[in-house]
Amino acid sequence: MQYETLLLFVIATSALAISPGPDNIYVLMQSITNGRKYGLATVCGLISGCLVHTTLVAFGVSVLIKENDTLFFSIKLFGALYLMYLAYKVYKSNAEVTLSYEHVPKKSMWQLFKQGVIMNVLNPKVSLFFLAFFPAYLFSKTLSTVIQFYVLGLLFMLTSFIIFSTIAILAGFISDYLKSHKNLGIILKWLQIVVFVGIAVFILFSEK
Repeated sequence: MQYETLLLFVIATSALAISPGPDNIYVLMQSITNGRKYGLATVCGLISGCLVHTTLVAFGVSVLIKENDTLFFSIKLFGALYLMYLAYKVYKSNAEVTLSYEHVPKKSMWQLFKQGVIMNVLNPKVSLFFLAFFPAYLFSKTLSTVIQFYVLGLLFMLTSFIIFSTIAILAGFISDYLKSHKNLGIILKWLQIVVFVGIAVFILFSEK
């Protein structure tokens, strides 16, 4: 069991969860407009949806890469290229973090939970990302690949839950800080780029 690989996975997941994206911005908006518990309901929905993607990747990829070194390299190459593409998309995007509260509709906690699940489950980019991200962090020669994918999925969910929940709880402070530090957007933009490129390089040079 390679615990350092799991630690690297948690660090990479943390960096990804902190970087501004549609999910954590959505959590921030719900917390500011409706209250912390509504933001937390959204977090629970988003994180629950990750179980579906973990299952799809675990059973869809595990059997294929177990005995096929060429396919494993192909998946690694796809993963690295996909993350480089995400880095390029961030590079071309506007660095400004825009927070708009006017058109955020009022919903119940159950509605926000369901919407979080649906947003995640119906987003094929999440499965693509898991497919690109997870195989490089397989951490055991003895455990089955399916179990390892589930361990990584649960670690991803736990780490993201902690960070997203912190965003929900500190929403007011985060919003005020973003408004008073306009140059923070460019820093966060380049943080995303560095994280995506760094993970892409790690994936490309990882071993089975």
